[in-house]
Amino acid sequence: PLALGLYTVNAVYGDTITMPCRLEVPDGLMFGKWKYEMPNGSPVFIAFRSSTKKNVQYDDVPDYKDRLSLSENYTLSIKNARISDEKRFVCMLVTEDDVSEEPTIVKVFKQPSQPEILHQADFLETEKLQMLGECVARDSYPEGNVTWYKNGRVLQPMEEAVVINLQKIVNKSTGLFTMTSSLQYMPTKEDANAKFSCVVTYYGPSGQKTIQSEPVVFDVHYPTEKVTIQVLPQSSTIKEGDNITLKCSGNGNPPPQEFLFYIPGETEGIRSSDTYSMTDVRRNATGEYKCSLIDKSMMDSTTITVHYLDLQLTPSGEVTKQIGEALPVSCTISSSRNATVFWIKDNTRMQTSPSFSSLQYQDAGNYICATTLQEVEGLQKRKTLKLIVEGKPQIKMTKKTNTNKMSKTIVCHVEGFPKPAVQWTVTGSGSIINKAKETKYVNGKFSSKIVIAPEENVTLTCIAENQLERTVTSLNVSAISIPEYDEPEDRNDDNSEKVNDQAKLIVGIVVGLLLAALVAGVVYWLYVKKSKAASKHVDKDLGNIEENKKLEENNHKSET
Repeated sequence: PLALGLYTVNAVYGDTITMPCRLEVPDGLMFGKWKYEMPNGSPVFIAFRSSTKKNVQYDDVPDYKDRLSLSENYTLSIKNARISDEKRFVCMLVTEDDVSEEPTIVKVFKQPSQPEILHQADFLETEKLQMLGECVARDSYPEGNVTWYKNGRVLQPMEEAVVINLQKIVNKSTGLFTMTSSLQYMPTKEDANAKFSCVVTYYGPSGQKTIQSEPVVFDVHYPTEKVTIQVLPQSSTIKEGDNITLKCSGNGNPPPQEFLFYIPGETEGIRSSDTYSMTDVRRNATGEYKCSLIDKSMMDSTTITVHYLDLQLTPSGEVTKQIGEALPVSCTISSSRNATVFWIKDNTRMQTSPSFSSLQYQDAGNYICATTLQEVEGLQKRKTLKLIVEGKPQIKMTKKTNTNKMSKTIVCHVEGFPKPAVQWTVTGSGSIINKAKETKYVNGKFSSKIVIAPEENVTLTCIAENQLERTVTSLNVSAISIPEYDEPEDRNDDNSEKVNDQAKLIVGIVVGLLLAALVAGVVYWLYVKKSKAASKHVDKDLGNIEENKKLEENNHKSET
C-alpha cells in the first residue's frame, strides 16, 4: 500500500514489523543502513550491515533495544510492534560514489476490546430522562467510534429523549485509546423488553471493522393504567361450600402490591394484598365485588353467583305405617337455577313420583329423592325415606284333591308384616304338623302348604302370628275318597275343561227357557187380540147390554 505516494507497511500491535529495502543492491556496495526520521526531520540511525565483512551493528536506541533484526538482503524487522513505531523509516545503500535512500511508512493498528455496557441503571422510568449506561471499548488504535442500538436499530440523538456523549482517552504510555459513550434515555412503556447494545467501529490493517457488545434488557417502570379483578379458581360456576379467592391486579410495572376490596354489604373497602380469600361461601355471598388502587383512582368489578340447592323430603328417615293407610309424600326443591329431580326405589329409578292413597305391602322399601343442578358440577342433594308397611296377619285357606287322587293339598295363604310365623294343627288331636313348605315371602305375602291323605274327615287349623296379632283360621277337609276343589285358580287343565262344559250346559238351558217364554208371550198376545174382536162383533149384532156383560164375564173367566 502507498500513503501519499510512499510505500506503507501495515502492522498489528504486538506483531513483528517487516520492512524490505526496496532498493536494488548496486555494484560496489559498501554497507547498508536503516534510520527513522524524528518529527523535526532529524535522522536517528538504528541498524548497520557491512557488505564486505557481513557484520551487523545496531545503534544504541532505547526504544529499539533487542527488537531489531537486519537480514542479508537488508530487510529490517521490528519485534513487538508499538504505536510509537508509526514512523517514516529509510533504507540507505552506500557505495564509494553514491548513497541511495528509499523511505517506508509504518502504520500500526490495534483492535479494541469488545465493548461493555457499564454503570447500568437498575431500572428505567417512563417520562423521565435518565442515564441508561456507558459503553466502554478499550485499547484501540487508531481511535474508534461508538454507536448505540435499540432492538437492532441505531439510536439517533433526540432532544430530551436520547442524549449521547462520547469521550476518547489516550494512554500516554501505550498510545492506545479508550472510548466511552454515555446514553441518557427517556423510555416508554413499549421499551419493557427492548434490547440495548452498542457497537464500536475501528480500523484494522484490512480496513474498517465493528465489534458489538452483549445486549442488555432493562426493567422499565410505568404506572398502572388499568385494574382487573378475577375470581380464582377460574370456574364457570361457584356452589355453596366452595373456597374462592379474589385477585386484583394492575398493569403497571412494578404491579401494585395492595388494593382495596369492596364486598357486598360492606360500605368501606377492605385493604389487602393483591388477593382476598373467602372460604365455605354461602348463597348470601352472591353479588358484585370490586377492587381498586389504594388511592381509589381505578376500579374494576365482577359479579359472583353462588349456586345453591336445597331439598326437603317429607316425611323422611324411617316411617312405619299400617296397610291401607294414606301417606302423602312431598319432595320440595329450592335452587339457584333449574334443577332435575328423580326418585329411586331400592336402587331402581322410578318413572313417577311416589303417591300412597292406600298403602300396600309392595309399597314398602327405601325411597330416595335426588336432585342435581344443571351445569353446576358436584352440586347434588338426596334424602331417603325408609317406608315400612305393617299389617296384622290375614289368612285364606284353600284345599284341592291332587290329580293322583291319593292326597290333598291344603294351602294357608298369609299376608302380613312383619312376616308372620305359621303353625299347622289338627283339631282334636292338637298335634303340630312340621312338614309344611313355604313359598318365598314377597310384598308381605307367602303361602304355607301341606299335603295330607286323610282317612276320615278332619279339621285343619292355620295359625299366623307376628308382633301385631295372632290370627287363627280352620278348614274342614273331607276324607281322601271325596274330591274337593275350592281353589279354581289352582285346578289342573282337565278340571278346568269340565267346569267349562258345565257352564256351557247351564247357559244353554237358560237361553232355551228364555226362548220358550218369548213364544208363550207372543201366543198370548194374539189370543187376547182375537177375543177382543169377537166381543165387539156380538155387541153390534144383538145390541143387548146384559148379554154383552155376560159375554165379558165369560171372556174374563176364560182369560183367567
